[in-house]
Amino acid sequence: METILDSQAIQELLPHRYPFLLVDRIIELVPKVRIVGIKQVSINEPFFQGHFPGAPVMPGVLVVEALAQVGAVLALREIEDRDEKLVMFTGIKEARFRRPVVPGDTLTLEVTALRIGSRVQRMRGEAKVDGQLVADADIMSIIADRSSAV
Repeated sequence: METILDSQAIQELLPHRYPFLLVDRIIELVPKVRIVGIKQVSINEPFFQGHFPGAPVMPGVLVVEALAQVGAVLALREIEDRDEKLVMFTGIKEARFRRPVVPGDTLTLEVTALRIGSRVQRMRGEAKVDGQLVADADIMSIIADRSSAV
C-alpha cells in the first residue's frame, strides 16, 4: 500500500491532533470522488482505558468520526483557502456497526463522495478490517469559516 498522504500531510489539512486525529495515512485518492485512509488501532489509544477494561473495543462513534475525518481530507483538498475553513459534521444516516474493532486491527476507511459542494458535503463511508465490513454510514458536513465556528 503506497502512502499518498502521511500523518504530517494530513495534519496540514485537518485541525485534529492527538488524541483525536483518527487517521494515520491516506493510501488512495481520486479527487472529488473517493479516498481511502488507514488507522492502526493500538492498545495505547486513550479510549481503551474505559471502553472496556479487560475487553477493549473501539467506540463505534469514533469509527464513524474516523470516516468523517477521511472525508474531510477529500473535501478540504479541493478548497483553496482551506487554512481558513473547518469541515463540521452535521449528520449521520444509516450508520451500522457490524463487528467490534479491537487493538491490533488495521482499520481501512473508504469514503465515496455523493455530493461535494462549496459548502455542503455528503459522503458514504465504509470501515473494514481485513476486508470485512465493520461499520458504514452516510456522513453529512458543512464547510464553515474557522472564525465563525468558534
